[in-house]
Amino acid sequence: MEPADATLPPAAHTNDGFFKAVFSQPAHAAAFFKSHLPAPITAETDWVTLCLLPGSFVKSSLQQVHSDLLFSVKIGAEDALLYLLFEHQSTPDPAMPLRLLGYTTEILQQHHKSHGLPLPPVLPFVFHQGPERWTPSIHFQDLFALPGEAAADLFPYLPKFQHALLNLSRYDPTTGETDTQLRIVLNLMKLVRQREILKFFAWLVQFPAHALPDDLIGLMLLYALHADSELDAQSIYPILSSNPALKTTAMSVAEKLKIEGRVEGRVEGRVVGKIQTLEEFLDLPITSDTVLESLSKDALQERHDALRHEYELRLKRG
Repeated sequence: MEPADATLPPAAHTNDGFFKAVFSQPAHAAAFFKSHLPAPITAETDWVTLCLLPGSFVKSSLQQVHSDLLFSVKIGAEDALLYLLFEHQSTPDPAMPLRLLGYTTEILQQHHKSHGLPLPPVLPFVFHQGPERWTPSIHFQDLFALPGEAAADLFPYLPKFQHALLNLSRYDPTTGETDTQLRIVLNLMKLVRQREILKFFAWLVQFPAHALPDDLIGLMLLYALHADSELDAQSIYPILSSNPALKTTAMSVAEKLKIEGRVEGRVEGRVVGKIQTLEEFLDLPITSDTVLESLSKDALQERHDALRHEYELRLKRG
């Protein structure tokens, strides 16, 4: 397999766009896997060889709630594949092991077609952003209903694997991550889902500006501003005042994004992105830019307000 194009996705303000923009960068992906895969595996992995591969294995009908990235890497002297699936729907998928079996099989079939045998191990990892606790089993065998007396004899005939899991809603990146940039990215994703974005920027001021490259600050601003319709750059700057260097950097990056028309273009353009973000959070079909841009400003605002009201009701219901 050839390395994928390293350019960032254009819709970095959406959940899947932000995920891909950050974790398609090998440095961030390596930091993530090193932090969350078993230590014996990470110790044997040559992280310098980590390379993003092209393509997605998620069907287009599911791309509203799932995004994926596939990496090649050397573990010991052998090739291996790391498959990272980002699930940003609210409710965990009980059939996730079955879904992963399909993706893994497709990955291996493509590899076999191109390279033959032997096959590389594929390590599937699910990154869940949703607010609910992940209760489904991570073991494929647990999907089967086995007759009691024959279970032991049937078990050897079943595919046997499990997937790794990070349930972000039950994980504290501020204490669980040693890599500074990964800690910041994961905490932003956690607080965006909890609609506590200003809390994120209040926490961010403890970090020196040089710890965050401009492109990462830009991605975070873009993501945050589209995730909360009440938020704008001017409401963020006072929170950053206790860290003048970070505030200056954020203002500079925001100004560049504004000039590029990516943060504060037409009011309608901002509302379109926020509507689509809310639709993602609510597990609704994502309305296309073309359809939304055909609506009037008042119609867009009305649609946005209805979605936000529904999202707040769901938060209250837990």
